[in-house]
Amino acid sequence: MASMSTVFPKSTSFLSQPLTKPHKSDSITTSISFPSYSRNRNLTTLRVRAGLIEPDGGKLVDLVVSEPRRREKKHEAADLPKVRLTAIDLQWMHVLSEGWASPLRGFMRESEFLQTLHFNLLNLDDGSVVNMSVPIVLAIDDQQKTLIGESKRVSLVDSDDNPIAILNDIEIYKHPKEERIARTWGTTAPGLPYVEEAITNAGNWLIGGDLEVLEPVKYNDGLDRFRLSPFELRKELEKRGADAVFAFQLRNPVHNGHALLMTDTRRRLLEMGYKNPILLLHPLGGFTKADDVPLSWRMKQHEKVIMLEDGVLDPETTVVSIFPSPMLYAGPTEVQWHAKARINAGANFYIVGRDPAGMGHPVEKRDLYDADHGKKVLSMAPGLERLNILPFRVAAYDKTQGKMAFFDPTRAQDFLFISGTKMRALAKNRENPPDGFMCPGGWKVLVDYYDSLTVTGNTKLPEKIPV
Repeated sequence: MASMSTVFPKSTSFLSQPLTKPHKSDSITTSISFPSYSRNRNLTTLRVRAGLIEPDGGKLVDLVVSEPRRREKKHEAADLPKVRLTAIDLQWMHVLSEGWASPLRGFMRESEFLQTLHFNLLNLDDGSVVNMSVPIVLAIDDQQKTLIGESKRVSLVDSDDNPIAILNDIEIYKHPKEERIARTWGTTAPGLPYVEEAITNAGNWLIGGDLEVLEPVKYNDGLDRFRLSPFELRKELEKRGADAVFAFQLRNPVHNGHALLMTDTRRRLLEMGYKNPILLLHPLGGFTKADDVPLSWRMKQHEKVIMLEDGVLDPETTVVSIFPSPMLYAGPTEVQWHAKARINAGANFYIVGRDPAGMGHPVEKRDLYDADHGKKVLSMAPGLERLNILPFRVAAYDKTQGKMAFFDPTRAQDFLFISGTKMRALAKNRENPPDGFMCPGGWKVLVDYYDSLTVTGNTKLPEKIPV
C-alpha cells in the first residue's frame, strides 16, 4: 500500500477509545415507518432502539493470538510447513483476523466455499444462515501441496518468510477457477482486474482451516490508526451513544454531492426519531484496480473535503475508518459482502448507490452490471434482513444555485452531471470543475495526484506520498 503524510491529527475526536458494550436489555423507544428498500419495497416499519446491531452469529470473531501466547505460537509456526502469502492474501487474512467476516474463523474449507459460491450464504449449527457472497480462500500450487504432505497445520509467512499466522485442521481441495470466476463475476471475459491479479496465476488447490494470527496486522504506511477493527468501531460508536449507524463506502475521491447525500441521510434519520445517528465513513483500503486513485491520496483528499475546509460533516457525528478488504469489482455479488461486513462493525443502515462495486465491461463498451441490480439484490439477499438499505438520491450540479443539489427532473436543463470519468479528465488536464462541485483544497489534492504520475511509455505509475 502507498504511504502518506499524516492527514488527521491524533487528537481528532473521531478516533476510537475503549468503552463498555451496552446490555441487550436496552429498551426499544419508539416505532416508525421509513421508505428504505425493503423486501416488498413498501414502507418498512423500523424500531428505534438503544444499542448496536448484533454481529453475524451473535459474537465477533477475533483470531489474533493473545499477547502472552505469541512467543509460544511463533515457535510452533517455525517448525511447520510454510505457505507464503501474497499482498491480497494478507489483506484477506487481515479481514478474517478482525472479524469482518464473522462468524467465519479462517480461510474457507470446501463446504464453506461451495455454500458461498452457490448460495451466497453460510449455514450455522443452530439452523440459521448468514450472508457470505464472496469466497475468502487461500490458493496453493502443486509444489506447496506436496511439501505440506500429511501435516494438519501450516505456517503462513510474509514475503520475507516471517511467520505471521498458523492455519489449523487444514483441508486441501481443488481450486475450480473457471467456476469461481463465472459465479462470482457472472462472466469469464478476460480483463477482470481482481481475477488477473489474484486468480488466473494462482495455484490449482485451495487450503482452508482455522486461523491463528500471531500479531495484529499493520502496514506501517502512516494510515494504521485509521484501520479500526469491528470491535474498535463498536467501542467508538457506543462511546458516542449511537442509536443508529449508517455506513457509506468509498473507493473514489469525495465531492460535495457525496457530502450532501450523507448530511441528508442523517437529517432523515433524525426525522425518523433517532436521537444520535452516526455516520461510518468507510473508504475501502485493500486492492483496487490500477486506474483508481490510491488509498493514501484518497485519505488526503477526504481530509480536505470532509473534515477541514468546508466543515460539511461534523467530526462528532462522523467516524472515519479504513475497510481493509480487497475490491473485486463483482457488482451485486460483492455489494452483499460490503453490506454484511458493516453489520459486523455495528451499522444497521447501508447507503447504496448506482452500480455498486461495478465497473465497465472489460471487453465491450458497456457497464458490466445493470446499474440498479445492486440495490435490488441487497433488498432481497438472505442473511441481510436486519440491515436497512438506503438507496442514493441522485445529486448533480445545479447551475442556478452554483452547488451540488438533488436532481429535480422538472427542471432537468438546470443540472450538470459530472461523471467520475469527467472528473478524472478535468483533474488530469489541470482544469477546474464548476465552483461548488468540490472544495478547492480537495480538488488540488486530486490534481496533485495526477501530476505525480510518472509516465514511462504508455504506463503511468503513481508516486508515493512521503510519510
